[in-house]
Amino acid sequence: MLKLKVCGMRLAANIATVAELQPDYLGFIFYEKSPRLISDVSAELIKYIPAEIKTVGVFVNEDIEKVKEKVNTLKLKAVQLHGGESPEYCEALKLSFPAVEVIKAFGIEEDFDFPALEAYLGSTDYFLFDTKTKTHGGSGKTFNWSVLDRYTYAKPYFLSGGIDLKHTTAIKSIKDDRLYALDINSCFETEPGVKDAEKIKEFIKEMNTK
Repeated sequence: MLKLKVCGMRLAANIATVAELQPDYLGFIFYEKSPRLISDVSAELIKYIPAEIKTVGVFVNEDIEKVKEKVNTLKLKAVQLHGGESPEYCEALKLSFPAVEVIKAFGIEEDFDFPALEAYLGSTDYFLFDTKTKTHGGSGKTFNWSVLDRYTYAKPYFLSGGIDLKHTTAIKSIKDDRLYALDINSCFETEPGVKDAEKIKEFIKEMNTK
């Protein structure tokens, strides 16, 4: 069964409500240019999220020492790197936090250079394939999933980019054992960073229906 990551959580009460739905991952964005930037006050709640939910810090070209500080203070279980971070950057995080998952995101377009991913195979736990945008995600737009037919590595991945309720049938038709998790965000919001729990609940129900 596919894992589910709900990303871009921002407000304390909404975080608590969505956590009750028990997604596998909850993502928190620490990118200052994002409308889903989580405040320091709400971020304090991350430490109290049930242990079975993996908390993910999302960073874009951040100073690695600042990333390490967030991992330490908030007890993050995963780090998602959504910028141009190098394989060496990823490796440094893996060495510092062996138990923390490193998820490297890539914006996908028709001519994406999949062989470039080879350099990241040894320093990441998962890839995340998102729609290519200038804003590093959260666009609400899907990419052409058939492009992933050119992805030849065994590394499991998260599928992201404009996933909505209307996509459940198409997702269930994907025959790829490497597809590990779905990453949902803007299409399940009432406003940036505020998730519609009922819509997420319906999505979970539809994905679990054969």
